[in-house]
Parts: sequence; C-alpha cells; structure tokens
Amino acid sequence: MRKTYFPSLFCFFLVSLMYSQIQFANVANDLGADISPGLTSYGNGISFFDYNNDGWDDITISTADNNELRFFKNIYGVFVEQDFNLSYINYQTRCVVWVDFDNDGDNDLFVTSDTNGNKLLKNQGNMVFEDISATTGMITGNVFTFGASWGDYDNDGYLDVFLSNRTSIFSNILYKNNGDGTFTDVTMLAGINGSPVFSFCSAFLDINNDGHQDIYVSNDKFSYENKLYKNNGDGTFTDISVSSGTNIAIDAMSTTVGDYNKDGYFDIYITNSPSGNYLLKNNGDETFQNVAVSTGTSFDSIGWGAVFFEADNDSDLDLYVSGQLNGSQVGLLSAAFYENNNNNTFTLNNSCFPGDNGASYSNAVGDIDNDGLLDIVVSNDGQDIFLWKNMTLNSLHWIKLKLEGTQSNKNAIGARVEVSVNGEKQYGYKLCGEGYLGQNSNIMHFGLDDNVLIDYIKVFWPSGLEETYFNIQSNQILTLLEGSALGIDENAIDYGLTASPNPVTNLLKLESTEVIDTIEVFTVLGQRIIAVDGQHTIQNIDMSSLQSGAYILKASIKDKIEVIQVLKQ
Repeated sequence: MRKTYFPSLFCFFLVSLMYSQIQFANVANDLGADISPGLTSYGNGISFFDYNNDGWDDITISTADNNELRFFKNIYGVFVEQDFNLSYINYQTRCVVWVDFDNDGDNDLFVTSDTNGNKLLKNQGNMVFEDISATTGMITGNVFTFGASWGDYDNDGYLDVFLSNRTSIFSNILYKNNGDGTFTDVTMLAGINGSPVFSFCSAFLDINNDGHQDIYVSNDKFSYENKLYKNNGDGTFTDISVSSGTNIAIDAMSTTVGDYNKDGYFDIYITNSPSGNYLLKNNGDETFQNVAVSTGTSFDSIGWGAVFFEADNDSDLDLYVSGQLNGSQVGLLSAAFYENNNNNTFTLNNSCFPGDNGASYSNAVGDIDNDGLLDIVVSNDGQDIFLWKNMTLNSLHWIKLKLEGTQSNKNAIGARVEVSVNGEKQYGYKLCGEGYLGQNSNIMHFGLDDNVLIDYIKVFWPSGLEETYFNIQSNQILTLLEGSALGIDENAIDYGLTASPNPVTNLLKLESTEVIDTIEVFTVLGQRIIAVDGQHTIQNIDMSSLQSGAYILKASIKDKIEVIQVLKQ
C-alpha cells in the first residue's frame, strides 16, 4: 500500500503546485503606492510602464483638477514617488503614455486632457523634460482628448498618434510623425472620418496580418457607431466598419486587443454600459462576430477599462474588466476576472480578487517584482488605486520579451510575435496606449504551461523583417534586437552609408565615407540573395531582377556592419 499510495499523493502534490488557484492581493499600501488620483467624471488614466529603462515597471497616474501628475519609480519591487518638476500640469488629465517618439532610446511623455489641451514632453535623456507641445504642429488648445494610441501607420520607423476626442466640436485626429520633432494632421488625407464622433479610445492593430497597422475606434453614445479603418498600405485607410461587422452602436469605452483563442488573428474586446460588453472574434477574413455571450464575457454591468493578460502562465489569455459600480448595486458587477478555459469559453472567478469593489475606470498590466507573474494596477475614482499583486503559487513557466527596433521604431510598436511550444502556438501584438486610458508594460509576456523549452520565437517586425529564434529557455527576460538573427548590430559605427534611389527600380547606388568591403542583400525572411565584394566607396547593385517588396542590405565597412532597409518597386 505504501508503494502505491505515496507516489499518488506525491503526484497530486505536484499537479496542485503546478495548477493552483489564481490569487491576487491589493498591496498598494504595503509597497508605497497608496495614492488617489482624485475625483473625476469618467476617471483618470494609468500606466504600468518602465519609464526610465531600468528593467522595472513603474507607475504613472493622471489626476483630477488641481492635482499634479504622480510618478512612482519601482525600486526592486517597492514604489517611491518621484518629482519631475511638472507641477504646472495640475489640471484634469486623462491619459498618460510613455513613448519614444524620436527613437533616441529614452521615453518621452504624452499627456491628454479634455479641459486644457494635450502635452508632449521630450525626455532630454536623464528624466528631465522639455515641453515641446507648441513646436510640434499639434493643436495646443483643448480638443477634448481622452485616449491617445501610438502606432506607425506608414511604416517609416516613426510613431504616429491617433487622438480620441470625446466632443461634438472636434473630430478625432491622426497625426503623422515627420521624424524631426514635428507632426502633421493627416486625418482627412488618410481617410479618417472628419466629423466629431464622441470617441473614448482607439487601438492600432493588424487585423489581417498584412504588416500594416489598422485602427479601431470605440465611440460613446448610440448615435456614433464604432469605426474600423483598414490600412491600404499607401498612407490611406478604408472604412470597413460595416463590411467587417464592427460597426456596433453602444456606449463603447475600451478597445482591448488580444488573441484569446490562439488562432493567429487578433480579437477586440469592447466595454459597455449594462446592456453588455462585446468580444469581437476575428474570423481571419476581415470580418468579426460578437461572441461575448457564448464565451461568458458579457459582464452586463457598467464596464470601463479591460485588459487581456496571462494570469497563471498556463498558455492562454485571461481577461480583467474594471467597472464603475462600487459593489453596492445588487446583481451588478463592480469588476470581473474571467479565467480562460482554453476551449473558447471563460469562467467568472472574482474570488481571485478579494475586495475588488472600487469605482474603477482604467487599468494596466505589469510585473512588480519581475517574478514572471503579471500584476495589475487599477485607477479608482476618488479613492486609492488598487495594486493587485499576483500571489498565485504554481511552477508553470514563462518568457518575457523586450523588443528593440533598429529599422522599425525603437519600441517596436506594431510588432507581431509567434511563440511555439511543442507545436502549439500563441501570439502577441505590441501596442502603445491601449484599453481605456491605460498603458501596459513595454515587456511582452507569454505563459508556457509546464514547458521549459520554447521551440521558436518568431518576430514580425514593423519594417517587414521576419526573424526566428530557436530553442529558447523559459523563465527569463529576453531582449530581441531587430536584425540580431541576421547578425545586424544597431550600435555599429556610422560611416555615412547611403543608398539611392530608395525605393529603387533597377540600379541601387551605395556611397560611404570609407571603403565598402562586402555587400549582402537579404529577403525579410533572412535568405541571402545577393553577395558582392565591394572595395570601393561607391558601389552599384543591380536590383532589377528582384520582386517588389522590402529587403535588408548589410554592408561590411572596416569590420563593422551597417544596415539599410531597401524597398524595391
């Protein structure tokens, strides 16, 4: 009996340890983050983003009128408030988004307001900020902005911004980043609706995996349908809201993106007032269907912020929803945690978040202590924030990815990632400014269940480059530099290498201040198709036989590598 009983007990113990109950605890007071954003109709925004690039997710809070922005630096899992001398921003703010708009390696700050106009604060490199709002070309007056989503709609390597303006006076605005510290309003030129539509939120995402970032917009009020703009790849968009089935007319608040069913196409979750939230399943053919009821995620309360995230590392995305109600209304939810059953359904499991009964609006996901278990910060109206630490005890594995663009924008916003373990795939998408007034960690996170080795990680960079990394160990934070799989070094010395014309039709002319030793041309899949011995400062490359598309050119100069992306017409 002992030989049969104890092994069974041991196996039961191991399974229990691997798949134990998900559990969160509010540790805001314990970790130095006991702060209220103030009292604001429709709430304030929150960011769980490593703003100083030290590897620890920090917290930034937008605030009510007569309150300053609040910044909490994460010091090895404990939060300490910082003062960045921004006391003049003491009015009602909505969204706080950290974004490296100029690709200089540090994070700048974009702040929206529906009372005093928006601010772009340039980081001088040492967390000292310069207000450059007046010189950017953006409207400095109040356009009633709530959400600000950043993405590279034209794939030029610079992040553009879409402003969601909740007003009957101004339309939403798409600003093109010119790469020189200025922006141009391209709303009408790009084909974005020029009428006011009472927008709360938007998201850049790639609905059809064609490498171009589309835009989905959530609009408040039944008279303004939500909008889906398909990117045509030429700097313009086509409104496919009706044909795609995404033109829902509700009190839409959040626009939350994730691949909940792991089919490789990104779905959209939209919060709503008591008539029910929407989960728009991406059918993979540029159409969507609402599966909120069949998946068990309709909420049926007053929803605001929402986020897909991996709560227990079992390799599927769970869903957390913040609600406006404070728990006193019988039969309605103040918040919801939906656990993914990995069969296209979710189970409501609010016992995982004891005491989650605040009047909550925005939320964001990060990792307080870099333990590989994701945590959540929630902005409450008129009371201290919730900082939900993931206390789940299991031995499941994970991988965290920090993507750095070289040809793409520095933060690799718009990158799509495929992770394969034992032939089972899951997918992630890099966003900047997502959900309702929220910003999640810059680090992508994937749960790996009980697997210790990843077959491969494939990154589809915004530049068009596709790279695959094989046999990756679990339980680590891995930095992936664009081009590293091809041996590209973004820190290589600049020898003034230029390629013209670019885009090229036939002959590509390379010029350098030093002798070019060798030249190689690769497809975006990493296949070398041209190899030339240079030995000149000027070298011509015949591209006439190549198909139209993007290529990566590597030039060896004095034992260093320079890289240029070339477009063939």
